[in-house]
Amino acid sequence: MAIQAFADLNCSIARPLSFLGERWSILVLRDLFLGRRRFDEIQESLGIATNVLSQRLATLVEEGIAERRPYSEHPERFEYRLTQKGRDLQPVLLALLRGGDRYTAEEAGPALETV
Repeated sequence: MAIQAFADLNCSIARPLSFLGERWSILVLRDLFLGRRRFDEIQESLGIATNVLSQRLATLVEEGIAERRPYSEHPERFEYRLTQKGRDLQPVLLALLRGGDRYTAEEAGPALETV
């Protein structure tokens, strides 16, 4: 579900925020970039309620950032993969990562090292 107040603005920052600004969306996107593709992997990683995760994934699919692909027929199971539109968000996540590393990392250092 998009944040309609942002979706209706004629602004190239507000419109993406209409779906990326939802609570949890950026962290779900982070997990997809880290290679987590299955619902249970993402849910376990984030500790997010299943109904909230379902909504966030549905929004990312609806916006064309991720796609839902079957990986099992019996039982029917799906995985989520980034589309080109989703992969194009990598610089945004890396900028957040760099800022977080620089200004909010604990004394032990950043939790994740990029190479």
